[in-house]
Amino acid sequence: MIMEEKKNSLNTSIMQNLILENREKLSISGVNDVLSFDDQIVILETQLGLLTVKGENLRINKLSIDSEEVVVEGEINNLSYSEKDYEKKGGTSFLGKIFK
Repeated sequence: MIMEEKKNSLNTSIMQNLILENREKLSISGVNDVLSFDDQIVILETQLGLLTVKGENLRINKLSIDSEEVVVEGEINNLSYSEKDYEKKGGTSFLGKIFK
């Protein structure tokens, strides 16, 4: 029972919000890193796993690693979460490539 309480207290400390406005503007909090992006797909490392945003004419309008916020604009068609297994495949983050 004590283990469950610790697990629950850890989960409550992680906070992430996704706000989608008219499928054209997506505001995301709790973003650790931008792993990849182009005009059809944006892959973000978040506190809750990898978030993939798919659509058309996508662009990152706001990127703030300090406040852990990202705003993606364009025609958004799909949002999906996956586990953080990109590290096993040797993935390098977008910001990691810039600041080499």
